[in-house]
Amino acid sequence: MQLAKTIVRSRTALGAEVLFLRKQLAYHEEREIRPRRLTDAARLSLVFWCRFFDWKESLTIVTTDTFLRWHRKGFKVYWRWKSRGGRPALPKEIRQLIDRMVKENVTRGEERIADELSLKLGIYVSPRTVRKYWPKQLGDRRRRQTSSQHWRTFLKNHAHEIVACGFLVAVTVRFRVLFVFLVMEVGSRRILHSNVTAHPTSEWTLQQLREAIPGGHDYLFLIHDRDSIFSSDLDEELKSSFGLRVLRTSVRAPKANAYCERLIGTVRRECLDFMIPLNEPHLRKTLRFWVAHYNIRTTPQLGPRNS
Repeated sequence: MQLAKTIVRSRTALGAEVLFLRKQLAYHEEREIRPRRLTDAARLSLVFWCRFFDWKESLTIVTTDTFLRWHRKGFKVYWRWKSRGGRPALPKEIRQLIDRMVKENVTRGEERIADELSLKLGIYVSPRTVRKYWPKQLGDRRRRQTSSQHWRTFLKNHAHEIVACGFLVAVTVRFRVLFVFLVMEVGSRRILHSNVTAHPTSEWTLQQLREAIPGGHDYLFLIHDRDSIFSSDLDEELKSSFGLRVLRTSVRAPKANAYCERLIGTVRRECLDFMIPLNEPHLRKTLRFWVAHYNIRTTPQLGPRNS
């Protein structure tokens, strides 16, 4: 409506209005009044009207470079709209297949995945197409072929064959420091054994592992940190008597034994933070009841155990 009224007005009236508006702009420039930030609609309007006159002499609220930048931005939006669509996406089944192959074979790069699809399944896709549908949670660094599997992948593949153990500290009402020893099965998250002592030694720890790991077990690995309690003699005994391969975590790397560290945090948050142990027998009895409750509610999280 405003545009229609402007068109039907006389040239004299339009000229006077232009001079009047220019005077207002000159007043703002003299007072150095900073204009407000324009919206995208206002910028598009200015870019559109600049085609009908010499806009460089009338531009006052922004610089010439800013106005040209608006024009380039508008062209990008227009070109994106004009180029919409593109090549159609792969069928959902093939995309899910690529996602599954990448997650289950982390040592293979995009070229190897594309070769597997073409040679074994007759699905011809390029490595660039595989890259397009690469799982985002794996990151760009896994698109290239790696020489070995990652630690997290190793734990996932051998979860039901791994036992982890660790110590945590509890303080009695008389400020006596007690050490709680926990042994867990990584695959099912079950606590295999727990005990309390005020003076942990390698012999005591080895005896706890004897009680925790049954005969005829299927475990292959044991994870523990580099505490001096876990001596080399203890590791040799585990290897010779139990057939376990000991995996020592790196120095100051609790994430390497993340499942056991998380269990220790759970023991603190759900049990020890709500009580003050009176003595060693009191703490041992409380932990025995809590461990029974924990194992009842714990369900396997990494799939069924292979027999």
